[in-house]
Amino acid sequence: MLNVHEAAGYLRLSIRTLERLRCSGLGPKFIRCGRRSIRYQQSDLEEWIEGRRVRSTSEAVGRAVR
Repeated sequence: MLNVHEAAGYLRLSIRTLERLRCSGLGPKFIRCGRRSIRYQQSDLEEWIEGRRVRSTSEAVGRAVR
């Protein structure tokens, strides 16, 4: 399991962006391992990336609205 710093690096996102995605419910699945400890499974990060794949810019705009 990856901590927040490792997950952000894996996704090539800032830690702050990953936090915002987590709080909004738009980010990858995560595991809370205590009051302040968040972990991510690599398979969940890969699933989140795969779910964001699009074939055209119009498809990408449609997803952003949801």
